[in-house]
Amino acid sequence: MFAASWLASPRVMAQGSPGGAPSAAMREASQLDLNGATAQARVIFQKMLDTATMPAAKAAAQRALAMSFAFDGDCPNTVKYESMVIAYWATRERAEPQNAFYQEGEMANEAARVCIDAGDLAAADKWYRNGYEMGVKEPAPQTHPHSLWDFRLAHALGRLAARRGDKAEAQRQIANARKLLDGDTTMAAQQERFFPYLAGYVALYTDDLPTAEAQFTKAIAIRGNEKDAFMHCLLAMTYERMGRTTEANALYKRAYDMATGHNPPSAFVRPFVRKKLG
Repeated sequence: MFAASWLASPRVMAQGSPGGAPSAAMREASQLDLNGATAQARVIFQKMLDTATMPAAKAAAQRALAMSFAFDGDCPNTVKYESMVIAYWATRERAEPQNAFYQEGEMANEAARVCIDAGDLAAADKWYRNGYEMGVKEPAPQTHPHSLWDFRLAHALGRLAARRGDKAEAQRQIANARKLLDGDTTMAAQQERFFPYLAGYVALYTDDLPTAEAQFTKAIAIRGNEKDAFMHCLLAMTYERMGRTTEANALYKRAYDMATGHNPPSAFVRPFVRKKLG
């Protein structure tokens, strides 16, 4: 969640070449994943990995492969390749400690995000906690405060509790997240926009649909969230469960059109909506 768009996880490195914009091959393969042609995409990504000569380029290809598997809802293989990226950042701890530990936490959280979306709650729990432990190791002077990782973990544990049907624990984590935001206004300036997403997610998965609708509507009205495909998809899911099929289908289509990144939100939204709308 966080430096820029935490839950969607900001890009760790230029995906393609270590020095700049994504390569033509990276763009082609990413679009194949978005279109559902994941096997074809992975042929290209694997070739990029096999021919990469620089460690950063190898890590970029590994992360792209992790996301390609995410488009298939494949938690184990996403974890496998994200772990390789984490191993790359471990080699950078001495040279750039503030960034390296943060990126290790980001990659673990990115894997966890794919796993929770795929329904593997045990793996998601493990990797969210791993991400927390990695992130808080960032040495002084910290560029990402401890409170950020505390908030991220509370957010994750709240969503996991909701998916497990533990409403009391989910509400406890919502309260914890609220307390953390109120206790660090600097961190909250960037992370506040993710709070209604948490409240809406918990409400959706604990069958409080009016609250889910209100919170997701609030979330996507906040600057920075207005083009978040995943939040739009969650609101569409809420409408569908409320029996508002026409509104749901229109919002599903909007979410699909917004899902253009090679990242966990698109990896969930694109296949989910294709299956939903046919």
